[in-house]
Amino acid sequence: MTVIPESELEFRFFRAGGPGGQNVNKVSTAVQMRFDARNSPSLTEPVRARLMKLAGSRLTLDGVILITAVRYRTQERNRADAVERLQGLVDKASIAPVYRVPTKPTRASKERRLEGKAKRSTIKSGRGRPGSDD
Repeated sequence: MTVIPESELEFRFFRAGGPGGQNVNKVSTAVQMRFDARNSPSLTEPVRARLMKLAGSRLTLDGVILITAVRYRTQERNRADAVERLQGLVDKASIAPVYRVPTKPTRASKERRLEGKAKRSTIKSGRGRPGSDD
């Protein structure tokens, strides 16, 4: 698990809408966090590639991940929320995908499948209208 140091994160604070009463108009509680994923020395190359793919629309053309946090009324909680969300993305990107090894069906399984199909075919063919020989 890779931990991102605080020195690589850049925070900008601005006024948020939503709950907070008159305080909303005075205090900059919303947080926009920027993390330069492309040039980060704390990420390995495979983790960086997966992180940039996971970031989706939060990734800028410069390889910077933008996370905006406006969920809470205080600057500290929004800041912690943004860091937590980035750490969640990094944790998810740290897990290398397990690739499925393709295998071929065995001879016995092919035969069982064909026997089942033949049995089903005879059951269904018996469901038709009685022929003229009856």
